[in-house]
Amino acid sequence: MIGYMRARLIGAMKRPFAFPVAHRLLRQQDGTAAIEFGLVAVPFFALIFAILETALVFFVGQMLETAGADSARLIMTGQAQAKGLNKDTFKEAVCDKVKTFGLFDCTTGLAVDVQKYSQFSDINLSTLPLDEDGKLKTDGFVYQPGGPGEIVVVRVMYQWPVYVSLLGLNLSDMAGGKRLLMSTSAFRNEPYL
Repeated sequence: MIGYMRARLIGAMKRPFAFPVAHRLLRQQDGTAAIEFGLVAVPFFALIFAILETALVFFVGQMLETAGADSARLIMTGQAQAKGLNKDTFKEAVCDKVKTFGLFDCTTGLAVDVQKYSQFSDINLSTLPLDEDGKLKTDGFVYQPGGPGEIVVVRVMYQWPVYVSLLGLNLSDMAGGKRLLMSTSAFRNEPYL
């Protein structure tokens, strides 16, 4: 009996598969493309979504930068002072420049800070205006457009929602899935009159 089992075991080892059903199953190629796609589909689509979202963040950041620079020019040339713009009307002027594609929520998401300084060395923007939870703190924001020849810093900020947050984004300036986008312009007002 032992000899018979040994011969059978040796015969099974010589064949690639001892069980013909398993052999037929592994030899079949039908549906392998679907199974392989199923294995790589989730990472593939996650990567595509992350690339698109990163491109959108860069696009929106550039829109905010352009709007901030254009709005700062209103102060630098004295147009904002001549029109008597205040904090709210200046924010509306910034919003008018970013409303083009309807990507921004200006009423709750956009923040504007305009401060004047006596010299450029007094400007300190090293800390982000975020609280412990990473939310934007606007309580210290003012609107001081200054007069002719004065130094002014205009900061325009927006917290953009981010859905894929672990792919190359700095988590230190994110709060609740939002990334802080900021445009900063420092200049001396022209001698307008």
